[in-house]
Amino acid sequence: MRGVILAAGRGSRLGGLTGERPKCLVPLAGRPLLAWQRAALTAGGIAELAVVAGYRSEMLNDRGLTVIPAPRWAQTNMVRSLLAAEHWVATTPCVVSYADIVYTAETVRRLISAPGGLAIAYDPAWAQLWHRRFADPRVDAETFRLAPDGALEQIGARPATVAEVQGQYMGLLRFTPSAWTGVRAVLDTMPPAEVDALDMTSLLQRLLKAGHRIETVPCQGAWGEVDSTTDLAVCEDLVAQGRLVFHQERETHTWSSG
Repeated sequence: MRGVILAAGRGSRLGGLTGERPKCLVPLAGRPLLAWQRAALTAGGIAELAVVAGYRSEMLNDRGLTVIPAPRWAQTNMVRSLLAAEHWVATTPCVVSYADIVYTAETVRRLISAPGGLAIAYDPAWAQLWHRRFADPRVDAETFRLAPDGALEQIGARPATVAEVQGQYMGLLRFTPSAWTGVRAVLDTMPPAEVDALDMTSLLQRLLKAGHRIETVPCQGAWGEVDSTTDLAVCEDLVAQGRLVFHQERETHTWSSG
C-alpha cells in the first residue's frame, strides 16, 4: 500500500510560521506536521510514501520520502496537486493525506481495510473539535450526510443548521486503481481551468453526482487540523492531554522543522 501527502501549499494563514518553510514543516510538539503524518501512515501499514511539494520544495529533500513536484502549486488547488501524483495513485491502492492534519495509525488501518474503491475518513464527533477551533462552528462547517448503508450521500454544501452535519471529512482518503479510473473519467469532462481550481471536497461532490459510491470510515482516536495559530494551539493542548500521540516510526529518521 502506498501513501501520498499533499504538501504543495504554503499555508499563509499561519503567518510567519510559514515565511521560510512549507506548512508541512510547522512544528507540533517539537516535530513537524510531516513527521506526524509519516509516522501514522507507516505505523498504519503504508510501505511506500511520497510527498507532493511546491512552496519551498527543496526543504523536503533528503527526508526519506519520494518527492513529487507540483510546479504550478501557486496557481492551482488541491486536485491538481493530487494529479501530480497520478502515477502513484493510478496503479496501486493508495492513501492520500492532506499535509495539515494529524491522526492515528488506527484510522489509517481502518481506511486501508474499508470496502469499495474510494473511501474517506471522517469524524462523527466533529463538533467537539470545531467548538475549540471557532467561536461559531457553522462558520467553517459543511454538510456531511450518510446514506442508510453508511456510504457518503452529501458533502460540501453550506448547512442551515449544525444538525445537517453528521460528520467532518478529515482530508484523508484511499483510492484503488479502479476508483482512480472513475476520478479520471470525471476530470476528463472538465476544462483544464476548472480542474486547476478544484478542491477535494468539490471533487467528491462531482463523483457523487456522477453516481460513484464513496465509502466512509469514522476516525479512531483524536485528530486535528492546522489552518491557523489557534488550530496549532488546540493540537498542542491535545498532545499535552495525551490524546494526540506520536507513533513510533518503522525506521530511524531525524526530523527538523527547517
